[in-house]
Amino acid sequence: MKRLKISIFVILTFSFLFPLCAEAKSENWYFVPTSDHSRPQGVLDEITLASLNSCYIGKDEKVVYLTFDIGYINENVIAIKDILKKQKVPAAFFILGHVAKTESTLLKEMVTDGHTICNHTYSHKDMSKIKDETTFLNELARLEQEYKKTTGYDISKYYRPPAGQFSKENLQFAKNGGYTTVFWSVAYADWDNNRQPNEKVALAKLMGRLHNGAVILLHPTSKTNAAILETFIQNLKADGYRFGDVHELTIK
Repeated sequence: MKRLKISIFVILTFSFLFPLCAEAKSENWYFVPTSDHSRPQGVLDEITLASLNSCYIGKDEKVVYLTFDIGYINENVIAIKDILKKQKVPAAFFILGHVAKTESTLLKEMVTDGHTICNHTYSHKDMSKIKDETTFLNELARLEQEYKKTTGYDISKYYRPPAGQFSKENLQFAKNGGYTTVFWSVAYADWDNNRQPNEKVALAKLMGRLHNGAVILLHPTSKTNAAILETFIQNLKADGYRFGDVHELTIK
């Protein structure tokens, strides 16, 4: 009888713990690119993401969203900022603590140009390893405070996990902190400045992966992106695409 009670206790304990472990499981965001301009599937579906105040794609309309992950400033960032202004295209910039601390003038100019400044965490750590909500939100708050201190502005409540590393638990933490987590549905290997893709190949890859409601992730430090961005924008405009504001992604 005693053994039976112990067995039941163990079973019940694991039955309660297993869902918690599943929610805390670390994952890497990815999507499956398509070659026919259909909307790709992500590692989590739209319904699950929506329940966690998260998204990776917009409405099934001819609209795209330009988003940039920015960890430092170089000449390519400035060139991309100028192209966006010339083409009158809005973008969302997900920044890190170093940028918030040292680039107040540039960030103010971006806001004046109509761009949205968002949270990519203060220190670009693997957030999926954080299991405590307070610790998680403190990392986001640290960037909020630095950005407010240097620019006088409140950061927009959009969050992107560094390197796309997350857990469902993280997404709930971000939601509890008033954030929308924004993943992406178009991207390519543009982040390594020592191994920049061929411009023609990169442009073809971006155009080939395009679809309605695309959330496009680019790194503005990329020399290739600085070289092809204007042509990319012009091609999209010629194809009838509108460039949406990231705030539209939260409109149900």
